[in-house]
Amino acid sequence: MLSQLVIPLGVVCLLTVSLHAWERDDLSFGKIEEMAKNLALKEYVAVDKEALPGWMKSLSYDQYRDIRFRQDRSLWAPDPGKFRAQFFHPGYLFREPVILHEFTDTHRQEIRFSQNYFEYGPLIGDHTEEKGDSGYAGFKIINDFHGKGVIDEVAVFQGASYWRALGRNTRYGLSARGLAIDTGAEGVPEEFPRFTEFWLGKPKPDDSHVELFALMDSPSVAGAYRIRITPGDDTMMEVKALLYPRKAVKRFGVAPLSSMYWFGENSKRRFDDFRPEVHDSDGLAIHMASGEKVWRPIANDSGRLDFSFFSADQVKGFGLAQRDRRFAAYEDGEAAYHLRPSVWIEPTNDWGKGKVMLMEIPTVRELDDNIVATWVPDETPQPGQRYEFSYKQRWTLSEDIADAGGHVVATRTGVHEWEPDQRTMIVEFSGGQLDQIKEASELQPVIEICGDAAKALKIKFSNVQQMEGGRWRVSFLLAPAVEGGKMADIGPAEMRCSLKKGEDFLTETWVYRIQP
Repeated sequence: MLSQLVIPLGVVCLLTVSLHAWERDDLSFGKIEEMAKNLALKEYVAVDKEALPGWMKSLSYDQYRDIRFRQDRSLWAPDPGKFRAQFFHPGYLFREPVILHEFTDTHRQEIRFSQNYFEYGPLIGDHTEEKGDSGYAGFKIINDFHGKGVIDEVAVFQGASYWRALGRNTRYGLSARGLAIDTGAEGVPEEFPRFTEFWLGKPKPDDSHVELFALMDSPSVAGAYRIRITPGDDTMMEVKALLYPRKAVKRFGVAPLSSMYWFGENSKRRFDDFRPEVHDSDGLAIHMASGEKVWRPIANDSGRLDFSFFSADQVKGFGLAQRDRRFAAYEDGEAAYHLRPSVWIEPTNDWGKGKVMLMEIPTVRELDDNIVATWVPDETPQPGQRYEFSYKQRWTLSEDIADAGGHVVATRTGVHEWEPDQRTMIVEFSGGQLDQIKEASELQPVIEICGDAAKALKIKFSNVQQMEGGRWRVSFLLAPAVEGGKMADIGPAEMRCSLKKGEDFLTETWVYRIQP
């Protein structure tokens, strides 16, 4: 299970630049791709996690927080542009340093590690043992989001191939990854490819974006990444991944997203917590090539590892969304879950046939990244071949990231104690053409029970009702198809629900799995 490292943003441990000498070099992404191609032809060499100085390896969580980056030493600090870069100190959990470079149209230089760019607090003690090739744990990009100076974080790259980003007025939440290898695959451990080197393109004074290159390596694949970051209300990332597998794997996850879901409005299992909901994302949105738009609420009720696969000849987009933007839904002024971004992935080249995979890992706390969404090609990439996956990645506060119009805003369920073999399901829709509907009689609910459960369950009652705030509620009762049957004897049920007017569907399709 993956864990989130929670470090208050104001005291995150960072570093800055000890520059090497500029070298004339017309660095291009093609050169990074050539590095990846040549790397894939060689045996994989794991990084030596013991190479760091002893004091860095032994840093505790609190000690790591006590190392502070010197703001005046930011990369590009003397320049008039809108961007700065700052770097993370190696040590604690981050024992696999990365090499950083800066480049322009005509030159390149390595950014060497130096303790001179850090403030070491009283918890650190003796830190005189240093190695010049310690590298960095990662970096973050700073921008002038609000016109108050270059002080606002836009993106953080730290650990394996993970990164997180912010749109304007958002808080860090879910993470993106460069690649997911054997995630949830049976009989093999998950592999975490890592970015081993980054090249940060020096922005021109009027640039509204910053571009970087990255070299990826792992036992199974080498790759080159180009990422262009454009901050805004929605922060956009344009990603191009060129991949060269070393060996075949069981599962190849493209454009993966990792998030956290502990409990929410649809949870049957409750925890002893003062908050109504705790999650970074509450559902998976998909735009199928057929035009259908799907919403799959996330759950954490089964107590087991669960998978959902959504097959498509192509996919127009998918993403994990935080749809409920009301503070009252979470009542957490510190974590501010209502401001956690949603992320939408839109392919910009042909990904071929495959499926969107949702993996839900059971958890009993909010510190675990227990949700993964990724695209899995039907034809698993093979050694000796070149593969290209390009996509846009949007970090946003939008509730309707798939532009579905009529979209699901709530999923609720429950059982009355006097009717233990009858489950109430509630799905609420809002937006799009639903805003023009005046009477519930204009709407027809389309409800389906799919798979084996279709023979074991029946829909006993359904109803459409207009609620406050422009919401339209679909209520229905699930009961055993056989009189006297027991809900406990029926396995998981897959359900679908949408709203239509006449022959026209006005909403996305709600897709859900529940243990009756």
